Amino acid sequence: MRKIGLKLWNINTDYYYDEAIKLYDEKIFDYIELYVVPGNLDLIPKWKEMKIPFDIHAPHFAHDMNLSKIDHEQSNYEKYLEVKEYADTLGADTIVFHGGINGDYKETARQIKNFNDKRIIIENKPYQPLRMGPDNKCIGSKYEELKFIIENANCGFCLDIGHAICSANSQGIDPYKYVEQLVTLNPKRIHLSDIDTTSKYDQHLNYGAGNLDFKRILNIIPKDINITIETTKSSKTSLADYKSDAIFLVYLTK
Repeated sequence: MRKIGLKLWNINTDYYYDEAIKLYDEKIFDYIELYVVPGNLDLIPKWKEMKIPFDIHAPHFAHDMNLSKIDHEQSNYEKYLEVKEYADTLGADTIVFHGGINGDYKETARQIKNFNDKRIIIENKPYQPLRMGPDNKCIGSKYEELKFIIENANCGFCLDIGHAICSANSQGIDPYKYVEQLVTLNPKRIHLSDIDTTSKYDQHLNYGAGNLDFKRILNIIPKDINITIETTKSSKTSLADYKSDAIFLVYLTK
């Protein structure tokens, strides 16, 4: 049976924490996907108190983790060890990684393989990163790169629908057909937000704020894969936007 996830950061212990417990008790979501901001191992006990299932999301290039660059290898490994401690302590069976930026996808595969962690899944990315110039490129934006990483690093796959739409637009191919192609990589998790389906840049819009054909997407993806809702939170103290998106998604999947 498909489950629905809430995306939070490990530093969200001051405002979203209590609200998340409340929504979990109301059965609005089934698990938390927790993004690990490096340098916060002291927060693990706080999250363990929740008694809620967890997925873990590793840091990405915004926190200086770049698996596609060999000169980042040591710092990448140190960050992975923090991620591992979160996953081990919270009992997570899934760890989501980004492939990096402006590097080599084969290097990404090599570093992930060296982590030797069967919980790792690689997330597809837009071709161009948000708020960066056109000369920058995300690793894992193309099918061929993802396929190589999955096969050579012996890891799983996380299908981000919004990222797939952006990448397809950059590549000049039909976005829904590209999603269909990515589904052949057997995703273990889905990330889902709304989007302007002509955009090359990630938006994380709340459901209904873009023009994504949700029914078409839900018919493309397998019916038993967990979906993490990755939409904008307009309030620092409330998860009301998230609750609306979760109810919207449950209604569509009935």
